[in-house]
Amino acid sequence: MVEEVVDAKKGTPKSSPVNVEINPISKISLKDRERVKTEVMELDRVLGGGIVQGSLILIGGEPGIGKSTLTLAFCGTLAKKGLKVLYISGEESLIQIKMRAERLGIGDIPNLYLASETEIGMAIGSINELKPDIVVIDSIQTMYDEDIESAPGSVSQVRMCTNQLMHISKNQSISIILIGHITKSGIIAGPRTLEHMVDTVLYLEGDRQHYFRILRAVKNRFGSTNEIGIFEMGERGMKPVDNPSKFLIEGREEKTPGSVISPSIEGSRAFLIEVQSLLSPSRFGMPQRVSTGIDYRRISMLVAVVEKRLKITIGAYDIFTNIAGGIKVNDPGVDIGVVSAMLSSFFNKYIEPTTAVVGEVGLSGEVRTVSMIQKRVKEVERMGFKKIIMPAQDITPAEIQPVYVRNIKELKDCLF
Repeated sequence: MVEEVVDAKKGTPKSSPVNVEINPISKISLKDRERVKTEVMELDRVLGGGIVQGSLILIGGEPGIGKSTLTLAFCGTLAKKGLKVLYISGEESLIQIKMRAERLGIGDIPNLYLASETEIGMAIGSINELKPDIVVIDSIQTMYDEDIESAPGSVSQVRMCTNQLMHISKNQSISIILIGHITKSGIIAGPRTLEHMVDTVLYLEGDRQHYFRILRAVKNRFGSTNEIGIFEMGERGMKPVDNPSKFLIEGREEKTPGSVISPSIEGSRAFLIEVQSLLSPSRFGMPQRVSTGIDYRRISMLVAVVEKRLKITIGAYDIFTNIAGGIKVNDPGVDIGVVSAMLSSFFNKYIEPTTAVVGEVGLSGEVRTVSMIQKRVKEVERMGFKKIIMPAQDITPAEIQPVYVRNIKELKDCLF
């Protein structure tokens, strides 16, 4: 339950005597809605080709994940193209923003303007005075309206400030980018309440202890939500990753039990991930189940399937599962990879380093077909693997050797 304070002095707005402008759809031009490319390939991919003029974009993520760094970097790129960009920060001083800009190599760009302000009226006044092409609000939780009694960051403040910025964006054809902080549950600070108001919602995901970041679109009125962008966090900001497979399996320890490569799909892209598993006899009455990068409940289901269908009592073991590289995977196509890694650790036998596995595992132990199998096979082949264990699906003949399995019993016999 969240308390919202309503200003009684404002009352209910009366209907305007001025008639609303009505236009036939055939007379509406799309020239004013051209896209502006940010020149950051991964970001343009997620946005659907660039920033649409007059759009309202929300970039959310946990504090410290890199939202401000990514946004300031592409603002510098847009300013270099001649666009007028206004960066309004309510969290940092102008000196702090300048220091970050110097680190990113964009500290001397004339068209990039900075402002430090938290009152929404003053921020809108700056926008009306400068008339920029792009505006960034960092962050929307720090903005407040003097006419609302609740504290900055409350649901009332966030909604009201976003509503005023939305009118500015639509009426003046200014692209406005809002930065919002969320926790892992997504319930703090209110960005979830803004998703219906904005045109595009992007979430930056990743582990702050690792260098990979995934930019995911969960709503996009001007493009697909099936695309993701992959970035690498470095000393000079976030760099797009052109070949994520290479980075994710780089440094892999070969001929080690409990490790296997599986092609995963994120959006419309295929890349290879290393699935790791470690089984150890439990020293306590309650065996541990620790999962990093993959759903814990999925792991519990796969453990039960292996016990029931293969008659292997791994339920009494402590089971640790990890997706190397610090990324999170929701693709059911890596089920067979998790099962293979667990069996490899249980029997203490390594899987051939040139072998990859892919497939979904059902409750009866069957290996089911997966989507975009051709893309997965091509990615496995491109990275130099010689064999792929997969469900019986039609694929274009390739140099890689496909091995078809119908269930996890055949998988076990094939691997060991």
